[in-house]
Amino acid sequence: MSKPPIRIANASGFYGDFLPAMRDVIGGGPVDVVTGDYLAELTMLILWKARRKDPSAGYARTFLAQLEEVLGIALDRGVKVVANAGGLNPSALAERVHELAARLGLSPRVAWIDGDDLTPRLDQLMAAGHDLAHADSGRALRGSGVAPLTANAYLGGWGITEALACGADIVITPRVTDASLVTGPAAWWHGWERTDFDQLAGALAAGHVIECGPQATGGNYSFPQEITSRGRLGYPIAEVAADGSSVITKHPGTGGVVSVGTVTAQLLYEVGPTAYQNPDVIAHFDTIELSQQGPDRVLLHGTKGSAPTGSLKVAINYSGGYRNTMTLVLTGLDIESKAASAQAQLFDALGGEDRFDQVDVRLLRFDQPDAPTNAQATAHLQITVKDCDPQLAGRKFSAAAVGLYLGGYAGFHTTTPPTDATEFGVYWPTLVPAEVVTQRVVLPDGTSRLIEHTPPGDPTRPGDPARPGDPTRPGDLTRPGDPAGPAAGPGGQSPGPQAVSAEAVETVSAPLGLICGARSGDKGGNANVGLWTRTDDEYSWLRSYLTTQRLRQLLPEAAGLPIQRHELPNLRALNFVVVGLLGDGVASSTRPDPQAKGLGEYLRSRHVDLPARLARP
Repeated sequence: MSKPPIRIANASGFYGDFLPAMRDVIGGGPVDVVTGDYLAELTMLILWKARRKDPSAGYARTFLAQLEEVLGIALDRGVKVVANAGGLNPSALAERVHELAARLGLSPRVAWIDGDDLTPRLDQLMAAGHDLAHADSGRALRGSGVAPLTANAYLGGWGITEALACGADIVITPRVTDASLVTGPAAWWHGWERTDFDQLAGALAAGHVIECGPQATGGNYSFPQEITSRGRLGYPIAEVAADGSSVITKHPGTGGVVSVGTVTAQLLYEVGPTAYQNPDVIAHFDTIELSQQGPDRVLLHGTKGSAPTGSLKVAINYSGGYRNTMTLVLTGLDIESKAASAQAQLFDALGGEDRFDQVDVRLLRFDQPDAPTNAQATAHLQITVKDCDPQLAGRKFSAAAVGLYLGGYAGFHTTTPPTDATEFGVYWPTLVPAEVVTQRVVLPDGTSRLIEHTPPGDPTRPGDPARPGDPTRPGDLTRPGDPAGPAAGPGGQSPGPQAVSAEAVETVSAPLGLICGARSGDKGGNANVGLWTRTDDEYSWLRSYLTTQRLRQLLPEAAGLPIQRHELPNLRALNFVVVGLLGDGVASSTRPDPQAKGLGEYLRSRHVDLPARLARP
């Protein structure tokens, strides 16, 4: 007889999230496991800087503050805590947890995991023939001259499963995949085997939904009018059943809403191909089905899984040098000529733009003619320089900008005083064979065990044709100038019999967002934009209309970049990945929105020729 579903609640979506969330999810109702996700690519660099100052640091310190509030009640209720707060130093965090517990007079059983940190082994790996090629550019790390600061493989969930099976109350992990915080506990609870790929895939999808906290309950949601429950948004809970299906919900009385729309939005967040790869399973997101089961209860089911690829993603960060930004305010008339004059004067004073490793200049137009207020008549000239010399990129640059105050264009002023340069990181994603990574779990009794990797297999399920987005079949990756007709789908296919003919259809010019929601984000230097509709008719039109060529027209920044297009018909959704839009990742990007958080809403604001029958306020 199968066990009842395991209730897994999330209490952190990033390092710096709402501190009382863990207290709220444990005290707000019954849960079996509370997870905390603290690690983004940028966070690893932040933790490296902390550990450079203090070798005993390198973990998410806020986890201890959260745990102090809940440790007693969690132990009393048998609630397990699983968090990747260990970051670069999981053993040190485990020690701090023991110290905290002793101070509180408590005795939790603590386990921790390591093996993800490849930094000291990179030279050895490259000498053994592993090029550690950049996942997007193909450039080999070997021979590049790059000196990595961090290199962490994304581990799976079986180490968490082992720790819980051996009685751990708290499991501290380093860089595991975000969804592993859910797949590990679910596999422990239900006794899944490594080859239970459909079950694991379902748990992975649930983990992806709840990993970013209240983004699943109405946060960053395109249709705020649907959120009728006010107050601070509740954190999500996944009730994962023995067959891998789950119900996404939240505690009663908390703010926000759990709907097919909010869950769809989060499923599309920071994903690429529909074959979502993890160390333990490939989850085929194009098989996911959603249905509303009641107020704040969405059933996620039907997810198919297949064997992993045998490769692990590795996030490498290295120092790109130093950067500095000064923003000049331009007011009223002749904005473009004022900007050109300021740029010329500034770099003339600095000896030319060629003195710097990189210069990025952006004229941000907020101004309007005959503006009713002074502020509405202004534009910003954002000038960023990067260089290996902190002095050149530092006060020399910013002081030269401020030096234009009395001799620059009419109305010259800046948004900030002179600033120093700051060191920035560059993100390098790559892959390694799983067998070169040794995952270890240190159990509560002090003994340790090695965790084997799941053997790779055929990425398609036996008897299934290759699905769009599967590793065996490339998706629609187009580059500028590639042919892509108005009805092109993945791999250049036509969109199928449900496509809406453009003939004799009355259209109106209206924002794309009238018929679709959007969720966008960053994956290293790439940006993803997922769009979904609420009806079959809307999706049929969107699927036919929004080709990669049209996306380039609507997003001019993407005009010269490769774009991937993926279809998820069960979700009435399309997902686009714009390769290289964010440069070398958030720490290095000079875009005003370096993580592409607003990119989807910008796309929704663009006017398109929308069929009149679909247009509505």
